[in-house]
Amino acid sequence: MLKSYVLRQGRYTQAQKNAYANLSQNILIPFSDEVKIEIDKLTVEIGFGSGFATAEIAQANPDKNYLGIEVHRPGIGRLLWEMEKRNLNNINIIEYDAFLVFEKMIQNCSLEAVHIFFPDPWPKKRHHKRRLIQRPFTDMLCKCLKKDGYIYFVTDWEEYALFALEELSATEGLKNVYEGFSPPQNWRPNTRFEQKGIAKEHIIRELFFRKI
Repeated sequence: MLKSYVLRQGRYTQAQKNAYANLSQNILIPFSDEVKIEIDKLTVEIGFGSGFATAEIAQANPDKNYLGIEVHRPGIGRLLWEMEKRNLNNINIIEYDAFLVFEKMIQNCSLEAVHIFFPDPWPKKRHHKRRLIQRPFTDMLCKCLKKDGYIYFVTDWEEYALFALEELSATEGLKNVYEGFSPPQNWRPNTRFEQKGIAKEHIIRELFFRKI
């Protein structure tokens, strides 16, 4: 099965390990190909990295619920630690492949939003098939959104931004809220990947599509 990620070796601190060991039992939702998720006012973030932006957004919106999908355990441990520090109880996590989570666990017309911030751009042409934002996966995302729900995508790779703009524009049921790229949404915190992109003088591109 084609995956949109690779499990890279990264620094896994003792604090992250402790947070995962002590907190994951009540926060992580196990993957299932039979049980659908039933959480109201739910936004899904695919690939939350260190989870800082996830925690910031969840803290600013305590009346809403968030589900982070991530395969890298250090990031999961970091978000769990951040949740405990901020006393957040409106985030859950699934440690699994986003493709399968959406296919098996997310109900149609159930999501308020989908956030994808700085996913792996897979810059080599032979790897473009691994990119997250492309059809038919965008069709699945659209089906899972409620009416007026949105997809918010951010990248610092110009070519990927143009590729994603084309794929989302061609996805039936989605409409671009802006003409071309979106202006920055002032409620989205900066991420570590964004800071790295800016340091490399990359232009940050954003896309904001709604389900019609």
